[in-house]
Amino acid sequence: MAWLMSDARVLASAELAETRAARRKGLLGRSELDGALVIRPCRGVHTIGMKFAIDVAFVDQDGVVVKTLQMARHRISMPVFSTRTVIEANAGAFARWGLRVGDVIEVREE
Repeated sequence: MAWLMSDARVLASAELAETRAARRKGLLGRSELDGALVIRPCRGVHTIGMKFAIDVAFVDQDGVVVKTLQMARHRISMPVFSTRTVIEANAGAFARWGLRVGDVIEVREE
């Protein structure tokens, strides 16, 4: 189990997609996500074939959120070359968590 943290507060539980197969599958085949999916390494994502809209955060090597966006189904993001990690969550999750550009994100693994 992993946790998505910012400023010593837990934002959500997190699943890690760090293998090629896990990154390729992502959220395909799911109808929702509890918590967040952390994809690394990653610079861009798509929602082609997905069943729901998502929030996406692009995080640089220092853990700083450099861009966020909400993606409808069947879309492709432009790559953000300064990022090393992408965080995906159900659409609207970032607003509930208070996550925004400039926040520092940490993934804590147990």
